[in-house]
Amino acid sequence: MTLRIAVAQLNCTVGDLAGNAALIREAALSARAAGAHLVLTPELALCGYPPEDLLLREDFYFASERELSALAEACAGIDVLVGHPLFADGEAYNAASLLRDGKVLASYRKNRLPNYEVFDEVRYFAPGEDACVVEVQGVKVGINICADVWEAGTAAAARAAGAEVLLVLNASPYHMEKQAQRHEVLRERVQEAGIGVLYCNLVGGQDELVFDGGSFALDANGALSYQAPAFEARVDIVDFAGGKFASSVKVPRPSVEAEVYEALKLGVRDYIGKNRFPGALLGLSGGVDSALTLAIAVDALGADKVRAVMMPSPYTAQMSLDDSREMVKLLGVRYDELAIQPAMDTFETMLTPLFEGRGADTTEENLQARIRGMSLMALSNKFGSIVLTTGNKSEMAVGYATLYGDMAGGFAVIKDILKTFIYRLCEYRNSISRVIPENILTRAPSAELKPDQKDQDSLPPYEVLDAIIEAYMERNESPRDIIAAGYSEHDVRRVIGMLRRNEYKRRQAPVGIRVTQRGFGRDWRCPITNRYADEF
Repeated sequence: MTLRIAVAQLNCTVGDLAGNAALIREAALSARAAGAHLVLTPELALCGYPPEDLLLREDFYFASERELSALAEACAGIDVLVGHPLFADGEAYNAASLLRDGKVLASYRKNRLPNYEVFDEVRYFAPGEDACVVEVQGVKVGINICADVWEAGTAAAARAAGAEVLLVLNASPYHMEKQAQRHEVLRERVQEAGIGVLYCNLVGGQDELVFDGGSFALDANGALSYQAPAFEARVDIVDFAGGKFASSVKVPRPSVEAEVYEALKLGVRDYIGKNRFPGALLGLSGGVDSALTLAIAVDALGADKVRAVMMPSPYTAQMSLDDSREMVKLLGVRYDELAIQPAMDTFETMLTPLFEGRGADTTEENLQARIRGMSLMALSNKFGSIVLTTGNKSEMAVGYATLYGDMAGGFAVIKDILKTFIYRLCEYRNSISRVIPENILTRAPSAELKPDQKDQDSLPPYEVLDAIIEAYMERNESPRDIIAAGYSEHDVRRVIGMLRRNEYKRRQAPVGIRVTQRGFGRDWRCPITNRYADEF
């Protein structure tokens, strides 16, 4: 007996119960036309993931229940396994229900609730305790939800309850190398339970998170027999018979640069689209960070929805102007030049009496950044487009950014990308088609806020800076371990000191896309007021 399963890798929107139900219904209708017996959807597909404190509202569960009942009636003729929030027996659960013939046939309650990295499910849900096995087309199907399969126990419990195959609903957010990690973990579950696993993952951007899809199936021997593309919504047919899966879909894994670029595109497209902004604008400087941000924005939204503004000062190099003009021609976006000298003169006139007796310092440099930020926000207010900030993770880590200046905006596209990886992404994008002028990639990085300024005047070389940030912030290594790895104590003390001092800035930065295992967002919660001193 062959069980034909439709894997619905959906792009759901948090809180859009009716819209998400419509996506599930459309997937069910197309699956039924393809002869499928069962549709598998992602975790909490009905309400989107993560719903966060919507889950503290009683009416949210009532509305979800109404939508689930309506969906069951609309999907007659095919079984649908739907992820949804459930309130039952005085507790809230992360659940999956099998809909059949207009009714809820069975429900499974997620056993393992993640409370690490970006996850906070213990705040909202009670854990389920029981396995759930249902028969579909003569096959006994076990159900798990996401974190259930990241630990031993629940897969084996489904097998003990009679499951011949395990279906897993997931909302597993992307970070670099995540797919390889999923394959490895699921092979452990396959070995533990002795049955094949079909893994359906959510796709789409939700605030700082990006869900990459990449649904897949492993046979009982651990062989990969189905692999969906990442970063696209789709419905695939996967057959299960004789303990094995069969599918015509099995895409190769892309490079890490290609993955990250696609994640950033999807994050931009969904943040702007789901929040109904008409477009995006950004300040173009002639540097590598704003160049990459512009390329991503155009690839995500289309040139007609992106506007670039160059705001030269007396310290802006002619090369910066020339490279910016070349890039906007290559991309075909609207481009404006807005000189900030008049505003600089006005501020100098206003503040000179108050600054009497004090020489010029970073105050005047920061004023330039704030004039630019204020100008971009004025354009945003007037035309409705959101400002994309262009700061990278290296800068955010050590505070090499100006509050209310280059940090001013609504969405931080490359907030979780270290400077050294910025160049790799630029090279990748240019390998598709040349859009970033070579000068931008070869010249020394500079904020151009004073004569002959270079980033390395204020920071260690980016290769050193990024390595220390990765070790200390992403991997939680101690200063002693970082020094033992070959980095000078001077550099380690300097970088960690800057990182610790600038938490107050990061708390005021716009939300940005997470692509590493630890970004400055949901999974970085350090106190601003903090006198703990690391041991060296």
